[in-house]
Amino acid sequence: MQNFPALITLLIYSAILFGVGLWAAQRAKSQEDFLLGGRNLGPWVAGLAYAASSSSAWVLLGFSGFVFAAGPSALWMVPGIIAGYAAVWLWAGGVLQSASRDEGQLTLTEFMTQHAHPGSARLIRIVASILIAICFSFYVAGQFQGAGTAINDLFETGFVPGVAIGALIILAYVFLGGFLAVSLTDTIQGLLMAFVAVLLPALAFFEAGGLSGLSQAMTEAPEAYGSVFGARAGWAAAGFVLGLTATGFGALGQPHLVAWIMATRDTSARVKGAIVAMSWAALVFAGMAVLGLSGRAILGGDAAPESVFFTLAEDLLPPIFAGIVAAATLSAIMSTVDSQLLVAGGAVSHDLGLGRAFGGREVLVSRLAIVAVCIAAVLLTLFAPSSIFKRILFAWVALGAAFGPIVVARTLGFKPRGRTVLAGMVTGFGLAVAYEVGWIGAGPGGIWTTIAPWLGAFAAMGLAGVTRKTRAASELRVGESK
Repeated sequence: MQNFPALITLLIYSAILFGVGLWAAQRAKSQEDFLLGGRNLGPWVAGLAYAASSSSAWVLLGFSGFVFAAGPSALWMVPGIIAGYAAVWLWAGGVLQSASRDEGQLTLTEFMTQHAHPGSARLIRIVASILIAICFSFYVAGQFQGAGTAINDLFETGFVPGVAIGALIILAYVFLGGFLAVSLTDTIQGLLMAFVAVLLPALAFFEAGGLSGLSQAMTEAPEAYGSVFGARAGWAAAGFVLGLTATGFGALGQPHLVAWIMATRDTSARVKGAIVAMSWAALVFAGMAVLGLSGRAILGGDAAPESVFFTLAEDLLPPIFAGIVAAATLSAIMSTVDSQLLVAGGAVSHDLGLGRAFGGREVLVSRLAIVAVCIAAVLLTLFAPSSIFKRILFAWVALGAAFGPIVVARTLGFKPRGRTVLAGMVTGFGLAVAYEVGWIGAGPGGIWTTIAPWLGAFAAMGLAGVTRKTRAASELRVGESK
């Protein structure tokens, strides 16, 4: 049988995940339990689960492939990613955590509607849920594509069966156990990813000949590959750096990441969790950067970028260890999907109120919504081909621009109301889509792709806020004149 050790490892690991789901199902009695695990996470679980949820297939396959294809210029993304972690945990985290507990909020959408009129709040919930469903379909599709690629590389099943197998494994434990199951499994997966991010890059680095081997490979590659700006100069270089670095701040608007902040048990756990998450990010991103550069030296420029990880694992490790590492890494790829499916389920059952509409069966409706989003993502994976990196980057930018500016405004002490929140959401998301489909030029070095949607959202929120105050003042004067 093709890669029998990997098959055994994957079956055992899947059984463990399913067992965790069954155990957690006994404790997911309320909507708060199912969506936030009772708000009792410690720093290690919260930090590792957050990190794994934010960076699974996107880092292991997408980022390592990006570095393999683009060279050192891709590394400008890393400082922004780590700064984004800090912004979520240490800057906005205090407001998110306290508001969530004081107001009984279970989702980011509820946080955004806190100061809105009931009528506007309902419209915000509807729009936010639609945006979450759209973006998470792309996001989850990128993860399923990674799982399908990995399973096919390991077992030669074909891509379509690989996607189906990966989707079923993830669906099983999320459907059963909710947030608690996701927290425990993502913690395990985060540790596995850290282990692999040290072992495989170290082996690849020495196989490539160390620093001299990497230097020689960059000398032999096209000139743009070895340049820290990708052969860009002037405004194009500055735009490239700013645009790529700004990607990390999209974390402020990711509902599945904010949930980990809301679920931490206290301020101390949140601060310590930030240290855990940022340390993990530095380790894993550095490892995947080394792997991408080493892979270029070993494989040349002809390999498929997003298959470099598994190609090097198979080439550099003995068969049994290659199978174990690859299967364990495949399990880690699942870590982002589970939290996103959970948030999508919460958006439908809790934010839209469908759970209450069906006699208070919020947990059941959440589970059915998870199945629906899962099916949509599988169909998108199979019938709308794209790269893992591109799918996930679009969803990340679009959600970040739609929700992130509202989180920033709340953190700065503002209280955006209904129309202001709606204006920011729609403008940020709309601009992200416009840049993605090419309706608007990306600017020098691609700077506007990640920055302009945020600037547009802030501008729309400011205009809506000024308009509301002007209207209120006008109505007051009219009332006084009467």
